[in-house]
Amino acid sequence: MTGGAIEVVLYHLSDEPDLVLPAYHEASRRMAGTAGLLGNKLLHALGDPRSYVVVSRWSDWEAFTAWESGSAHKDQTAPLRPLRDTGRDRPFEIYRELASYPEGRTATPTADVKEGV
Repeated sequence: MTGGAIEVVLYHLSDEPDLVLPAYHEASRRMAGTAGLLGNKLLHALGDPRSYVVVSRWSDWEAFTAWESGSAHKDQTAPLRPLRDTGRDRPFEIYRELASYPEGRTATPTADVKEGV
């Protein structure tokens, strides 16, 4: 799999919202400077006060898999691991960007990636 940015969505649950933000900030601090990591964000579900997701954006599949298979991966993400939503079949999903529009532009996509390429 090549071409296009990768977004990784990690699902979390917590009955203690005061634990979530500090864990997210600590994991983000540990991941600062990771090759290929373009950024991440923490989202809180409006329909379920226990539900959170962390979305990380990677330059490409190769950068993500190099980090994921590396020795630092588990230590960097350790602060959020106790909050993982283990009730799901998979506590994460990985998406490849096929097309996007930058903010303020509605007519021309920045990239279109053909499936299977």
